[in-house]
Amino acid sequence: MQRLPVLGVLLWVCGLFYVGLHLFVGGFLLVRLEVNRTSACQDALQPDLGARLGGPLAPPDFCRPKPRFRRAVLVVIDALKFDFARFDPANAAPRPHENKLPVFGQMVSSRPAHSRLFPFRADPPTTTMQRIKGFTTGSLPTFIDVGNNFASSAILEDNIIHQLGQIGKRMVFMGDDTWESLFPKKFHRSLPFPSFNVKDLHTVDNGILQNLYSTLVGEDWDVLVAHFLGVDHCGHRFGPDHPAMADKLTQMDGVIRSVIERLQDDTLLVVLGDHGMTDSGDHGGESLKETDAALFLYSPSPLFPGPPSEGEPAVVPQTDLVPSLSLLLGSPIPYSSLGQVLLPLFPPHGDASAGLSQREALWVNAKQVNRFLETYSVLARDIPAQRLSELRQHFSRLSAAYLAAEGSGVPSPGLEASLQAYLTSVRETCRATWARFNPLKMAAGLAVLALACLLCLVLSELSGTLVSAGGVLRLPLVAALVAGVFAVAGQLFARGHVEVAWCLAPAAVASELAFLWRARRYRARVSAAVVGNGSGSKVPRATGWTGWLVWLGPRWLLVPPLLVAFLRCASLLSDSYVIAEGRAVTFLVLSLGLYVPVRLNWDGLLLPAAHDPQKPAGLPPSLLPPSAVRKEGATLLAWLGVLVGSLYLSPSFHGCREEQGSCRPSAFLQPLARLQDSQLRNLHYVVSLASLGLWTHLLRRWLRNYGNLNSSGGAVFTARRLLPLLVVCLGLHWAVSATPEDGFRDLTELIGFARLVLPRAAFALLGLGVLLVWLDPVTVFAKTRETAPARGPSSMPPLPPRYRASTGISPQAELHHLIPQIYQRMRRSLEDGGESDGASEADGRPAVEAYGLGTVYSAPLVLFCGLLGVGLLLLHPEGMALAFLLLLLEMGALLHIHASTTTLSGLQGAHSGGFEVPWTPVVLWALASTQFFHATGHLPTFPSLQWSAAFVGFPGGHQGTVLPAAMVALNTFSSHILFAAGCPLLLFWPLVCEVRGSRGGREGTDEGGEDAVMEMRLRESPQRFSSALLQLSTRYLLLLGAQVFASVCAAAILRRHLMVWKVFAPKLMFEASGFLLSSVFLLLAVALVLRVDVAVGRWFRRLLPDADRNGEQGPTAERVGGARWMEDDGWRTTQSGQNVKEQSVMKAWRQVTSTDILGDCNFNPLISGGSSGTIIT
Repeated sequence: MQRLPVLGVLLWVCGLFYVGLHLFVGGFLLVRLEVNRTSACQDALQPDLGARLGGPLAPPDFCRPKPRFRRAVLVVIDALKFDFARFDPANAAPRPHENKLPVFGQMVSSRPAHSRLFPFRADPPTTTMQRIKGFTTGSLPTFIDVGNNFASSAILEDNIIHQLGQIGKRMVFMGDDTWESLFPKKFHRSLPFPSFNVKDLHTVDNGILQNLYSTLVGEDWDVLVAHFLGVDHCGHRFGPDHPAMADKLTQMDGVIRSVIERLQDDTLLVVLGDHGMTDSGDHGGESLKETDAALFLYSPSPLFPGPPSEGEPAVVPQTDLVPSLSLLLGSPIPYSSLGQVLLPLFPPHGDASAGLSQREALWVNAKQVNRFLETYSVLARDIPAQRLSELRQHFSRLSAAYLAAEGSGVPSPGLEASLQAYLTSVRETCRATWARFNPLKMAAGLAVLALACLLCLVLSELSGTLVSAGGVLRLPLVAALVAGVFAVAGQLFARGHVEVAWCLAPAAVASELAFLWRARRYRARVSAAVVGNGSGSKVPRATGWTGWLVWLGPRWLLVPPLLVAFLRCASLLSDSYVIAEGRAVTFLVLSLGLYVPVRLNWDGLLLPAAHDPQKPAGLPPSLLPPSAVRKEGATLLAWLGVLVGSLYLSPSFHGCREEQGSCRPSAFLQPLARLQDSQLRNLHYVVSLASLGLWTHLLRRWLRNYGNLNSSGGAVFTARRLLPLLVVCLGLHWAVSATPEDGFRDLTELIGFARLVLPRAAFALLGLGVLLVWLDPVTVFAKTRETAPARGPSSMPPLPPRYRASTGISPQAELHHLIPQIYQRMRRSLEDGGESDGASEADGRPAVEAYGLGTVYSAPLVLFCGLLGVGLLLLHPEGMALAFLLLLLEMGALLHIHASTTTLSGLQGAHSGGFEVPWTPVVLWALASTQFFHATGHLPTFPSLQWSAAFVGFPGGHQGTVLPAAMVALNTFSSHILFAAGCPLLLFWPLVCEVRGSRGGREGTDEGGEDAVMEMRLRESPQRFSSALLQLSTRYLLLLGAQVFASVCAAAILRRHLMVWKVFAPKLMFEASGFLLSSVFLLLAVALVLRVDVAVGRWFRRLLPDADRNGEQGPTAERVGGARWMEDDGWRTTQSGQNVKEQSVMKAWRQVTSTDILGDCNFNPLISGGSSGTIIT
């Protein structure tokens, strides 16, 4: 078998997809240009009022001698949703999160001139780091910033923390340690506490409370920042409708009251939430539930001119806090701020007793924003020239109006409104501009991805020719290298520096075009092009470039499974489809699954062929009796029923998007700790435990049924010992995690220790199991016996069978687990031609009976997928165990439907005789991975990410960001991982379930049928094995790549669509991430298959007698049909009569069992007859 070429081609194809995604994402998700300039007190903002009027210079705009407030207390309650802060006295039966903060309502009603409560609207993404950046810099975020929430880095842009420090304010911070990483060395005193463990509700809050009140009454501070995390963590862990949320909000109410009591008259209190939360307690998106937080302002001295009026804003953008606080505290507004001062905080024009008036504040604000606009337009040059000109003219008119009003003293009633309109216009212009794209990079990425998809199609159809030709990658790699070198040289000559993206793009395109040009020559060697529509039909081969274009033309869309895949990809351009993707993909899987029996019946393969008296003599009849055909058809329909049942139940585990109004998320998505009803919690635990146990039982039952649990190798040890231990650890971990914190106060330390140790022990067992499967993947047990010596004068009585004493295999187990055996023996070449091929085994050579040889490739892969499934389930809520069980059943149903379809085609004589996997099962497999992405509670939205997965085994948090990000990614794309890892099973399963005679006679013989030798058939045809494995892998990559390409096209075409950042951009990110993980685990699965092939070759060589292996008896060869064959990790043919050095000859097959041990697959092997058996040569 050609191992390295197959793996090398797949690595190359995946690399091309990665390059295309890198290019497109680099052009689509750009971070805006940050202006690294800072404001200062001495800045003279233009136009200067005094200079324009010809009089003395006006006072500076920034840093007025007497700011309105000397001190400020900023209390950040993470995830303080506006609904939490609102008090409704008419609500007689409030929910746990309602009416728990009455302090806000009481202060606003009793002291209206001193306090206000506003909705505080955040810009998405609503993650903590981006929100802190927003309300300290006053700038707008970009979409790609969401990825930085795991890696908070120092803010380099001008911000209010820096400005307050510059004017000498002593700042004290306590709480969320994110601030410490964003503003390093900016605080006079800092008390950070770890923030990443969302299951910890109290550490940060209690740490603040131990220092807050003593700090407030002291004199060593000017600005105090306290960031509480308990409300946010409670939402993540329990959701807003849980008693723990009521307790936490009540605690915050008491904190705010205590702070108010300790404030002095010159101190401003600001209580705010950085974002809200959904009904499930998550955040990150742009729904109103996530963006609308609360803003409470209070001062012991009068802060507002009177009670709330209709002119006050209904909603305050978070960016407006920065300029308002800056002017109230007497500091410069940060240079890049786009916020607008909150007018109710400033007195009307003419009242100079309280600092800046509303008009003056707006004028300073407008000049600062205009300065930033002018600077940014020079540096970035991405604001449209016409729009920039309009904004400049608008500001010129405002300047003239303001100067005229100040010079004449005549009030201008509409001036404040005009200034507000200008500030709003600049902000919206920048918001639209910063959704900017790089069309050239996007086009390059699209081209690379499109060619990669075309390349996968060509590879899948020419895999046999490519495998036999060899040197497939030589020309593409040389072309890539040459193009990359020229790209580097060109960039150095033209720009003086090298950008990696513009080296990768020409290299990738050149590599793809070189392969396609070479593939045209490969195709010229093929006599017919096979259209993989599952029917084995062939179309004539056209010649020349015209024929090449016709072959790559739209005829592929006429293949029904590919038509389904194309329609799915095309529908990704619809936001409605993306929103309802879970239900739509379920429908597609069901439709294509029902298509299989309909197509078989249409082709006359589902039922036995009726006897036709007019049928001409000589045509081949059905290979097996009608009863076998009916039995296989019934098997197919039974597994189709399992598929339909799985599809019917899987929507019970779906989550809900904000756009799906009346949708209610599955109750199984909630961790057991959130369930308040103890009986319901116990019921969920029992169901989850039963599902986990059934998952393990089915895996071990399958391995035992095919005789793969009899040896003493590493893979078998994993299945027999490590897998049950892993399941026990997982079950105990669920029980400990569901234990209420106050349920066993005396065992708190023990429970905390168990929450740390149990999942880590499970991870260790999982890693050890995967390592053992890789190091020793062969699950075959060989049992050797000595047969009777050759007949002769000195012949001895036959020796009794010799069994290995350590196997523990009883005679009864032998009847149930001894499946397709190999009779391995060596025969020397005789000078006169040797013994006849039909010689019996009475020559004294050793016979080897092998358990599990028929599933030698699929058994390690099934075990690997089983281990992965349990490990990924560890990262999910306990209720998802039932969803994972449905995933296992659906995988089995798809495999058996594919196997039964292949068998029925073979029984009726319609099978092509090769190992090719048709398009239908591959498309079903790819669709099922997306279906179970939704059926495991996931959605292509950032708020749906299950962040709790990052803390499984790490309740105290992480030191870095790579591991938690990887754990969340594994949780999110678990279905993609499992289906990618199990993809090679589509190649093996028809062989595992093959019926004797279903594939016709052996090539090159005259036999009408043969025993089912299962996966050993692959060893007989290593080149076809390599070709089929490459074809299957490239077809699966094509389907995944087509989905990514469709998402890329949707994002590119609809980049100005209203829903681009809410629907299409997140979908692109999730599709790209899913493809990345799917391709990686597909490569691992293929590598595991190749590793098994190497191990099987070594296993065969170990069975040879030492004398023969060392060549002591001379060279050995096997004569078959006039030619000599030898097996050296595969078969090869030499000229007839030529002596070949022996390298482990695989002689013949023998079936030694007496019962129908594979009932599900309709397998009935031959019965051994004493010391002699059936030998197939």
